Amino acid sequence: MLVSRIRNSLLAMSAAVALGAATLPVTTQHVFASGPESVADLAEGLMPSVVNISSSQRMKGGGGRENVPMPKLPEGSPFQDYFDEFFKNREDGEQDSGPQRAQSLGSGFVVDAQKGLIVTNNHVISDADDIEVNFSDGSKLKAELVGTDTKTDIAVLKVDPAARKLTAVKFGDSNKMRVGDWVMAIGNPFGLGGTVTVGIVSARNRDINSGPYDDFLQTDAAINRGNSGGPLFNMDGEVIGINTAIISPSGGSIGIGFSIPSQIAQGVVAQLAEYGETRRGWLGVRIQPVTEEIAESLGMKEAKGALIAGIIKEGPIKGGEIQAGDVIVKFDGRDINDMRDLPRIVAESPVGKEVEISIVRKGVEQNVKVKLGRLEDGEKLAGEPGSEGPDQSSGEQGETASVLGMTVMELNDEAREKYGIGKDVSGVVITEVAPDSTAAERGVVVGDVITEIAQESVRLPKDVSDQIAKLKQQGRKNALLMLASKNGELRFVTMRMD
Repeated sequence: MLVSRIRNSLLAMSAAVALGAATLPVTTQHVFASGPESVADLAEGLMPSVVNISSSQRMKGGGGRENVPMPKLPEGSPFQDYFDEFFKNREDGEQDSGPQRAQSLGSGFVVDAQKGLIVTNNHVISDADDIEVNFSDGSKLKAELVGTDTKTDIAVLKVDPAARKLTAVKFGDSNKMRVGDWVMAIGNPFGLGGTVTVGIVSARNRDINSGPYDDFLQTDAAINRGNSGGPLFNMDGEVIGINTAIISPSGGSIGIGFSIPSQIAQGVVAQLAEYGETRRGWLGVRIQPVTEEIAESLGMKEAKGALIAGIIKEGPIKGGEIQAGDVIVKFDGRDINDMRDLPRIVAESPVGKEVEISIVRKGVEQNVKVKLGRLEDGEKLAGEPGSEGPDQSSGEQGETASVLGMTVMELNDEAREKYGIGKDVSGVVITEVAPDSTAAERGVVVGDVITEIAQESVRLPKDVSDQIAKLKQQGRKNALLMLASKNGELRFVTMRMD
């Protein structure tokens, strides 16, 4: 099954559902649960605010068909005449008389009638040369692009508000939506025009791996190609989602659709409308999940938060407020239960804001303050090695140790040259990994560098042996290792010590 982008939305489902009947000794009692008796009044009031979006892209030379050779067909094929006529016309120039246009259909909705602002999906208008907005009364207006955000797949368009009277809808609070709440979608499925469908919120906080801030609402209201960018309404007529994707083996609705929650969309739309671009908060850290093994190694009672795997140079963290090995459990008053919570919450925060962050460092929770940078300015730094590590030391030449299926030695100049390890990387280098060891299972390879064990720096092979022995004496089952790649990229792995 594949998650497919949809050029947008929903085919209906709103009827009373009989939950069951219980037979009693004297009388028969029927218990029913039903949806709204009718959404006709709600739909009628919202239809003028929902638009169909048609975008087109100019393509040179008939879309490249001039390079397509005529296929070889079996003798007597019933398709021979068709292909003969097609390729003859192309050679005569009938098919390539001018630039061709690739068409795209989607949906959208008016959010500001005075300014003429319309929201849709980025993938609906991506690379478009011309965008046209079609209203429910049949009128059409040309639209210009105000701004897009590929990370959330949101775009803001503008039409001339003086050209016709516009009716806007407002965003609601997607955080208040519960699984089982009724929702309604209006969109342009398969180019059919304004279509209303009804369903419920099937699930919340869905991660479909479409972007860094996945937190979708899932609905069983029918969503099909052409519905993308259309609104998902609550029963008060407020937009609580932007319909964006479906899971479907055939390309049609099977009752699993996804909407960007208004909690995320509203801030993005506001920034695009004001600046034409996004301005997200940025903490400047590399993170990874806190597994049960990592939590045990860090002395945490439960596996939660985001583990800091590295600090990006020239980022907002300049004084060691946060260090590799810390676990962020709360950001600006909001709990970080899962690693993916942190990027989304940070991105929603204003650039330049000083926020209080709760971290767990060596088993002790403490609070620090960091002034956020701007993600868009810092993204180019994210690919550079930049985590702060322990100072490099000399030590004895040639000393080795064997632990947990690995052979390690001092990281001297000869080892650096042999394994291509950068000067900024410090620790002990891994020279051998046993094929059937825990280290091999965890993806450890020759040339990786151990910089810390249980949040204690290691500089010599003896440090590694001593630290592992110490953990075993403490009754620990797992050892938490900080590893650096050849270019300094840090990550944490846990290894069983039994």
